Amino acid sequence: MAATAKGSLWEIQPRDVEAAGMAAADAGAFVAALRSAAASGGGPDAVWEAVAAAGVLRPEHPHALHQLVYYSVYAGWDRAARGPPPYWFLSSIDTKQTNLGRLMEAHGPRLLGSSYKDPISSFQVFHKFSVEHQEVYWSMVLTELSVKFQQEPKSILDTSDKSRKGGTWFQSAVLNIAECCLLPWPSQNRGDDSTAIVWREEGLDDYPVNRMSLKELRNQVITVATALDTLFQKGDQIAIDMPMTCNAVIIYLAIVLGGFVVVSIADSFAPQEIGTRMSVSKAKAIFTQDFIIRGGKKVPLYSRVVQGTTSKAVVIPATGGFLGVALRNGDLSWKDFLSCAAGRSSIYPTVYQSSAALTNILFSSGTTGEPKAIPWSQLSPIRCASDTWAHLDVRPQDIFCWPTNLGWVMGPILLYSCFLSGAALALYHGSPLGRSFCKFVQDAGVTVLGSVPSLVKSWKAGNFTKGLNWTKIRVLSTTGEASDVDDDLWLSSRASYKPIIECCGGTELASSYIQGSLLRPQAFGAFSGASMSTGFVILDEQGTPYWASSLYILALQINFSTLTTIRFILMECPFTMEGNFDDMEI
Repeated sequence: MAATAKGSLWEIQPRDVEAAGMAAADAGAFVAALRSAAASGGGPDAVWEAVAAAGVLRPEHPHALHQLVYYSVYAGWDRAARGPPPYWFLSSIDTKQTNLGRLMEAHGPRLLGSSYKDPISSFQVFHKFSVEHQEVYWSMVLTELSVKFQQEPKSILDTSDKSRKGGTWFQSAVLNIAECCLLPWPSQNRGDDSTAIVWREEGLDDYPVNRMSLKELRNQVITVATALDTLFQKGDQIAIDMPMTCNAVIIYLAIVLGGFVVVSIADSFAPQEIGTRMSVSKAKAIFTQDFIIRGGKKVPLYSRVVQGTTSKAVVIPATGGFLGVALRNGDLSWKDFLSCAAGRSSIYPTVYQSSAALTNILFSSGTTGEPKAIPWSQLSPIRCASDTWAHLDVRPQDIFCWPTNLGWVMGPILLYSCFLSGAALALYHGSPLGRSFCKFVQDAGVTVLGSVPSLVKSWKAGNFTKGLNWTKIRVLSTTGEASDVDDDLWLSSRASYKPIIECCGGTELASSYIQGSLLRPQAFGAFSGASMSTGFVILDEQGTPYWASSLYILALQINFSTLTTIRFILMECPFTMEGNFDDMEI
């Protein structure tokens, strides 16, 4: 709790507001507005809801003032009995405009009968329906994403083969998931001229952001895929070890479009770790950069790749058009690689494969510290895009930014979540730790912003959003680490108290199994339920199920750090991969 917190909102005096950083001339009016907003009475949650709705606290106010009000309002809150205090509340009108709300309004009466009331009061029963009627739920969600089958699936889920745990998803379906990302999609109002990617290079803070249309993206992906065809055989594994730049995204999509397999390697790895992943995946080549630009510094990358593997490398200059390193024999510059596509047709013969075809090999250390290869099929992008569609409410024309890397699961999740939902992908070519990234968020008009808690801590410590406008953001999200309540208070307040959707999942799942939702109130640093179509059972010490639920009441009282103290088994979690990479033929 903040040191300046009072016993209640009504104890806050103008002198307390001054001590929190507000000018003396404005302190009295602020306290009057605060009390006016809270005058309707009710419990602490009702008071906070009224204060937040009235806009008494503004993003430009000092964080100490937000702390004073929030912690004073909830000073008497009984966390043991009621769980963490909510800070974001639902609007009956706004919830009907969310992706899930629209789906429920359109299909709820038909599917749930008289038990359907509205998206808020019927959310729990609809979640239960999504667990118990997977085929129906996924058939509805599929129509919301830009997924085009070359051969339609015979069924959404076939459970006739009892030897296949969880059944067979999208039986007999044939598609190319990268092609789906690159096509115009009228129902999403996405045309060739729609913005696909917005980006900015580090150090160019005062320049307009760059924009790439869907047509430009598609053409560049086809060029890279064509060049790949001249050097490799279909099905070859090809690694990417570079920052998540426009070129990295283009290369990723080109590999999948051409029927090759992406091997994801984080650009932070040492030579030995690079070599291990290249060996495990049997990668034939690797795309990388000469350097990484971070905070104005040039960090060597190609030299680490050379030390880690003898496989062919295609090297992209981090800045300008010229490489800053000498290449070893057999390696190619980006320019020479692209020249392999010269004179070839601009119409690319897309490679269509079954929905179960391997597209990406990712790595997770799990609990052993050893790299564990995890295969993604064409089902995985559908799973991750559907979850961000449902829980982060990613919509067409959104601008979605999440500082990450293709070497970690959030990289592919971000890529597919944008392009299958019709949103634009926002990329910052540089360090996300400082003010320059925060200014990019403003200038790019980001509407959905993801993070990890350590990033938020850095932004808050440097007060890097001071003077910036983040009010276009409508949804925030975080994952990967335990969130700090006060850091989240700072983050949400910078965007006029927008919700922060906590996510926890796994690389094998291609998404989350527990996360927040815009159809439930949100508390700082806490989850609010299982992901859609996912059910849970809790086991006792002997492994016996003793409580099963969709995890609604419990989830609001669970944060990221306490998840490890509870044993979960996923009873229903769609599109999970069976076994590991070693079990697959490649």
